[in-house]
Amino acid sequence: MSKVLVIGGGAAGMVAAIFAARDGNEVHIFEKNEKLGKKLFITGKGRCNITNASDMDTLFGSVVTNAKFLYSSFYGFTNQDVVEFFESIGVKTKVERGNRVFPVSDHSSDVIGALTRELCRLGVEIHLGVEVKRVCGKEAFEFLELRNGRKVRGDACIIATGGFSYQATGSTGDGYRFAKELGHQVTEILPSLVPMVIKEDYVRELQGLSLRNVEASIYDGKKKLYDDFGEMLFTHYGVSGPLMLSASSYIAKKVREKELSLVIDLKPALTFEQLDQRVLRDFEENRNKQFKNAVQKLFPAKLIPVMLAVSEIDPEKKVNLITKEERQQFVGLIKNFILTITGLRDFNEAIITKGGVKVKEINPATMESKLVGGVYFAGEVLDLDALTGGFNLQIAWSTGYAAGSSIRKENTDYGL
Repeated sequence: MSKVLVIGGGAAGMVAAIFAARDGNEVHIFEKNEKLGKKLFITGKGRCNITNASDMDTLFGSVVTNAKFLYSSFYGFTNQDVVEFFESIGVKTKVERGNRVFPVSDHSSDVIGALTRELCRLGVEIHLGVEVKRVCGKEAFEFLELRNGRKVRGDACIIATGGFSYQATGSTGDGYRFAKELGHQVTEILPSLVPMVIKEDYVRELQGLSLRNVEASIYDGKKKLYDDFGEMLFTHYGVSGPLMLSASSYIAKKVREKELSLVIDLKPALTFEQLDQRVLRDFEENRNKQFKNAVQKLFPAKLIPVMLAVSEIDPEKKVNLITKEERQQFVGLIKNFILTITGLRDFNEAIITKGGVKVKEINPATMESKLVGGVYFAGEVLDLDALTGGFNLQIAWSTGYAAGSSIRKENTDYGL
């Protein structure tokens, strides 16, 4: 058997360890936290969005960075394989809106518990509270050096240390350092799936307001960078929610250079002409009322004062005095509510990391380093990221499976 040393007890690390052990290898996990799956515990707001049940085209289309690299691993361990794997270790699943797959229990702890039990059943040695200082090897992997100075030899090492997001869970970028020391290139590291900061002061008045079924577009001048439909949330500093988090993946680099325009269509189901007719009907029904009292049905209560202020129509003005030009300008505002994005929140609020170990230096079928034999990478430490909806965990499972299941067996006996 081969002796496999896995650094990181998160999603990718645990799955890599399980499949390496199922192949009869001696497997050790080194996790610097006091327990496994610390970041996994908080994913999906504590419910753990395991994967996404969409077809493969949708899966690949939801990967923002280096989707082609994942061709072999996604087909090697598909989303259906993931569901079947979890069912086989005791986690019943369900599919919700957007094809998101969750455990029936709605508890991420059940996912972590099932993975931990399977690791123990397979005899995987789990070393908690143990920090790896260095991964050593020139042309081939030799040993790990722990923070306490101890050296642990092995045949293979899987680096599954996560990214740089949610640093309280232990994702402090160790894997990037290991990779660089081994001669790998690491692309620029940026927060992704992260809320946006908005310039306009009035967003604070909208704090807590959630809007469903809106369309959002982001522009750099006249160039459209992003466009999608979904749900968003206003915060005290700007905007968040699934739609905005996904959008952040496409603008992370650009928004560091300049301000961008966020254009929200509050009524995307209606054309300009249809919405104009709707507003005209509302005005005719309330022709003797003030403008501020004639738009109550159009917006959530919290949004009304802001829309009135931005419209520049006197809120006290009688509706029957509002001109056609003013009305159509107001309709244009509803279809194009413009905000200014000045930046993104930091890594502490980012769900994932954009950037990582350059995938051109990794074998896409096995996740083995092309530079140092016996060293494998899996999960968020790689330069791979996707939209919200279970796609990033699918990357973790698929790359973890590829690494863990491809380590060849060798007869060695190093001891620990």
